[in-house]
Amino acid sequence: MAMRLTVPIALALLAASLSPAAAVDADKPIQLVEDAVITVETLLRDENLGGNLANALDKARGVLIVPALIKAGLIIGGAGGSGVLLARAADGGWSSPAFVTVSEASIGLQIGGSVSEVMLVVNTEKGLNSILRRKVTLGADIEVALGPMGAGIGAQTTPAVGADIWVYARSRGLFAGGALDGTYIEPRDDWNLIYYGQRVGAKDIATNPSIVNPHAQPLRDALAKRR
Repeated sequence: MAMRLTVPIALALLAASLSPAAAVDADKPIQLVEDAVITVETLLRDENLGGNLANALDKARGVLIVPALIKAGLIIGGAGGSGVLLARAADGGWSSPAFVTVSEASIGLQIGGSVSEVMLVVNTEKGLNSILRRKVTLGADIEVALGPMGAGIGAQTTPAVGADIWVYARSRGLFAGGALDGTYIEPRDDWNLIYYGQRVGAKDIATNPSIVNPHAQPLRDALAKRR
């Protein structure tokens, strides 16, 4: 059953997702990785995606998984969530996950709220390197296009050929004005430190196979599975 968010609840969740914390709960990175496994499995099973996501992952240079992207607003709106980024490894598998923040603020007619499970499939080296290097803006620094959508969003056609990133998602609730153009992706080095026990950046995690947390193996396995 779809979950309808009221504007106050959605705004409160959005504020919580974007506000910096003095000390990060050590369990949060662990929980995010576990939630990412569920998101991957859910979207790969979604009949509305029609196998397109699995095919896209076969050729992807990377993938960013956001288990709960919260959109909310009333005139001034925004979006926020935490995610994990994995890059294609030299052996054809997947790297360890690097943690990122996804955020957006916008002004316009935006009524209601939604929580979406989102996977951003990174198709190009340009797209992957941009995310690994710095804070990046979708639609400005790298091109983003919608892939086929799952429940609650409405079917789309085949995503734009040549886009740096394709977006696949399932949504619960109502949000009027849901494009991801203008959304920021920024590394979360504090979560990387907690999860790996050392100061490592997103590029280190994506390119150095010795940076490993065994807890992330189910996530890599989920991405490697086919329908």
